[in-house]
Amino acid sequence: MPETKPKRLDPSQSPRALYGAELRHRREEADLSQEDLGTRMFVSGSFIGQLEAGIRRMQPECAQMADEILKTDGFFVRNLEAAMKSPYERHFADVVEFEGLAQTIKDWAPDLIPGLLQTAAYARAVIRAYDPVLTEDVVEERVTSRQARARVFDDPVTPRYRVILDEVVLRRPVGGPKVMAEQLRHIAAMVRRNRIIAQVLPLAEGAHAGMDGLFKLMTFDDAPPVAYAQGVETGRLLDDPAVVTRCTLTYDLLGAVALSPAASLVLIERAAEEYEDAHRARSEDLDLA
Repeated sequence: MPETKPKRLDPSQSPRALYGAELRHRREEADLSQEDLGTRMFVSGSFIGQLEAGIRRMQPECAQMADEILKTDGFFVRNLEAAMKSPYERHFADVVEFEGLAQTIKDWAPDLIPGLLQTAAYARAVIRAYDPVLTEDVVEERVTSRQARARVFDDPVTPRYRVILDEVVLRRPVGGPKVMAEQLRHIAAMVRRNRIIAQVLPLAEGAHAGMDGLFKLMTFDDAPPVAYAQGVETGRLLDDPAVVTRCTLTYDLLGAVALSPAASLVLIERAAEEYEDAHRARSEDLDLA
């Protein structure tokens, strides 16, 4: 397998880039290939390449093995905390990394537009609602971080992305009519570019398989699939095959009762039009006032 080429990261600006560059230097100094080191650490050579490229975060057990194998006098364990720094909450940082590596991503969204699809204005409204006393600087930092996740769509093919939205997500006016119109137009545009598949689960469906809450499914070329489930200030990455199988079944059940992609697009665009009409009416009322 060809070795992963390092990204052009500036070690002086990124602790993880420095960490990855040091791992690459020490590995080459030990005359080991990525595959050689991966075998000794019980991971794949591509995983070592991702560590060196700053894509993946090294976990404590890997840091300890790297120090032992490469005889680095504890460098990787000592500097682990800096290398694990992320703009995301600790329980979510690995999810963001996995999104960048996934071949397929499937989101079930019972309450909100998923972060990968959120516009800046929508994200800002969600963040502000969640914590009304945040300073503007912190809000904008979080908006920027959330927007950065959408770079996974820069590749025209990977990941293959599918989302099922509860109709309530379309009807809840997060940020007001103008923000919602922009948000729904953004999703519709991605569908029309054939970049994502979106379905809407109609309110008329009643009880359904996804009532336990949101989750995400991700599959990879060289690693087992994972599921992610989120709660208040917490989240869990789940790789137990039985749990992933159950989540996959739940997603399939939701897709079976959701509107078709074509009918869903019609509903999304109709809702966007309704929000645009509401925004125009509100603007006219303000002008008259």
